[in-house]
Amino acid sequence: MDSSRTRQQVVGRRVRRLRKKLGLTQDHVAQAARISTSLLEKIEAGQRALSPPVASALARVLGTTQDELLAPASPEETSVSDTLTSTPAGELEDDVRRRPFLGLAAAVLAPAALQQDAHAAGPLSGLEDLLLYGTGRLPAPRQEPNAQSVAAALAASRQEFRDARYDQLAAALPARIAAAQMVGTPEQQAVSTAALYNVAVRLCIKVGDNNLVAVTADRALTSARTGGDPLVLAEAHRMVSSSWRRQGSLARATDIVVVAAEELLADATVPEAERLALRGDLYATAAYTAAKGGDRGYAHALITEGADSAATAGRSSGLVDGVKGVTLHEVSVHYELGDAGRAIEVARTVDPSALPTAERRARFFTDVARAFDQWGKPEQCYRALLAAEQAAPQEVRRGAVRDLAAGLLRHDRRLPGVRDFATRAGLSAA
Repeated sequence: MDSSRTRQQVVGRRVRRLRKKLGLTQDHVAQAARISTSLLEKIEAGQRALSPPVASALARVLGTTQDELLAPASPEETSVSDTLTSTPAGELEDDVRRRPFLGLAAAVLAPAALQQDAHAAGPLSGLEDLLLYGTGRLPAPRQEPNAQSVAAALAASRQEFRDARYDQLAAALPARIAAAQMVGTPEQQAVSTAALYNVAVRLCIKVGDNNLVAVTADRALTSARTGGDPLVLAEAHRMVSSSWRRQGSLARATDIVVVAAEELLADATVPEAERLALRGDLYATAAYTAAKGGDRGYAHALITEGADSAATAGRSSGLVDGVKGVTLHEVSVHYELGDAGRAIEVARTVDPSALPTAERRARFFTDVARAFDQWGKPEQCYRALLAAEQAAPQEVRRGAVRDLAAGLLRHDRRLPGVRDFATRAGLSAA
């Protein structure tokens, strides 16, 4: 028997073993992977090789990775007799019995399934599986995690977010969270897990998945309370506030971060500069939320308090990033209050090249674009969107960018390249 046929049979046995372990029929897996049942039957029988797209889809459905699914055969696997060259009669019988039911279920559930297909195959599918099903679907780690590897994973996650490498971050986060839950004392595990979930919330906000924002924010806060790290806990409250804001509970969302800011300020176990810097960020978040609710006076008071806190932290420690972060929030506050001209005035005080990360530069240009759109200046809006894309190409997938691109298409198709930009943002420019 030639080696390619042997490899096909080994891979087929893996597919069938994983499918049976999950209790899934061939029809179920084929539908979820968007392939035909007959193709899956041939794959499991070792009669068809897996193309990369099919291997990727099957790996996602079966809770493994493409590399693991297609790995060279181990000695144990190559010695196993070829018992799967055809579908066993008992299973075929079961499939025949199940098909009428599955057909009815598909007819009932098809609209929901079609709506969810894009998400299921999207960048957050692994994180969603972790949240809903635990670590059972994750491949075994290549090496045992330790304190150093968990710390490195957290640092890498934060850097990937700053660099706006969202797809890479989304692919890595589930395994990193699972590893963090295995290392150290219960408190250390909780702190590391909460910190990673805080990053996960921000990623979900970027992708625009409100359901996952709510779930990941809750996991972050629960873990942070167990861990007891004041900075991680305060950040988790900020993530919960973002979740409540996205659900429309603006007053409660504002209150959550204001209370968290004052509790943090009173915690003398944290260096004062760190307390003040994060307090400034929390107040800036509160100001943005108040502005979304139309509370002009409170929003202005909160953003002023946030700026003062960040400035004090900078003077005492040499930190200046917090001040810039509050200024970016101030642009958003004026936009939300309908003061587009004032938002642009504040934006002109910012040197984009001095912003420390790709994510912040892209967020800044997106907010500038929103303000110009509100002001009725499509050309300036479009230029700002192109600048955001140049800073961080994955930012154009955000809902806010798609909305702006749709507006530009409706109102001014003469902007050079706007149709191509709209397509990159996920719209049909036809």
